[in-house]
Amino acid sequence: MAKQFPELADPLIKFIEKQKIFFVATAAKEGRVNLSPKGHDCLKVTGPNEIIWMNLTGSGNETAAHLADTNRMTIMWCAYDGPPRILRVYGEAETIHPRDPAWGECDKLIPSQTGSRQYYKMKIDLVQTSCGYAVPLYEYEGERDVLRDWADKKGRDGVENYWDEKNQTSIDGLPTGVLG
Repeated sequence: MAKQFPELADPLIKFIEKQKIFFVATAAKEGRVNLSPKGHDCLKVTGPNEIIWMNLTGSGNETAAHLADTNRMTIMWCAYDGPPRILRVYGEAETIHPRDPAWGECDKLIPSQTGSRQYYKMKIDLVQTSCGYAVPLYEYEGERDVLRDWADKKGRDGVENYWDEKNQTSIDGLPTGVLG
């Protein structure tokens, strides 16, 4: 049932563009595996082997810490309506912080927000589809604005202070590279 490809073909790119949620998995050499759901319009396919996505400030910062230790990432989408499908892309990703020269380039593709903490630019080395027959059907009702509202209320300085307090290390004590 699973099929593998060296890159994203147009039908798979269109599938990604229709999805409202994706999941990101990373792991360091030691410690816990992290799997995070991501929503909002924060991901773009920039080529058949490249994806960029904007990461908003959250309670943890596992992805950045894991990539600094072991540069590998998996992103997954599931069809929650229409024909069943699971799509995974595998590869390596670059962490781009607000202090990095590439931030402006990323901001043009996906405009940053008050709570934007990093962009991740992923180089895809494997694409895999599978059936998704066991994924249930769900109806999309809308975005939750809680995280955006929280960041806007804090303001950029408050968000960066939060990074200093809560986002400096992973749950396993690895440095994240974020600066407030």
